[in-house]
Amino acid sequence: MGLFKKYSDSDIIDGIRRQDNRILTYLYDAYYEVIRDHLRKNSGSDDDVYDVLQETVVILYKQVTGGNLTLTGDLKGYFFGVARNIWNTQLRYRSRLTSLDSDPEDFPDTEDLSGATLERIVTRSFALLKEDCQMMLTLYSEGHTYEEIARRMSLKNESYARRKKYLCKEALMEIIKTDPEYQDLGRV
Repeated sequence: MGLFKKYSDSDIIDGIRRQDNRILTYLYDAYYEVIRDHLRKNSGSDDDVYDVLQETVVILYKQVTGGNLTLTGDLKGYFFGVARNIWNTQLRYRSRLTSLDSDPEDFPDTEDLSGATLERIVTRSFALLKEDCQMMLTLYSEGHTYEEIARRMSLKNESYARRKKYLCKEALMEIIKTDPEYQDLGRV
């Protein structure tokens, strides 16, 4: 049986909803190694693991309490997928190779945001986007043409891919604007 009691996915989801410390501790303990191994293989340090785990738990909590959690597989795979998306977003942000084509006016208080704060907000917000928008913005940020994106995502055409990218970027901006940390910055 090991050191930790094995919880079912529904036990974990219920525990997250109730903010049960045993469940939250279990999540950190159960997923630490797999997240650490993934980050080490992908330019991460042990210091990054806790941050990614923390962000993942926050996102999972928001999805559970907001009724937005839709599991198509097991919770472990879902949890790892969210953590992987968070890390990929942080890597893209850190490398500064790409941007989401944001104009300065998209972030009205950019001068008030530190890089780390903005990174946290964007990372959280990106992970809350629908999967197709995550894929769209990821492909776009990786430099794929609209024609390639349309083909890879089975979209009608290049124009539709361009429109979808715009809509996904707008959706991301709306999520960012509702982020409590972003809203707190506006009150400073």
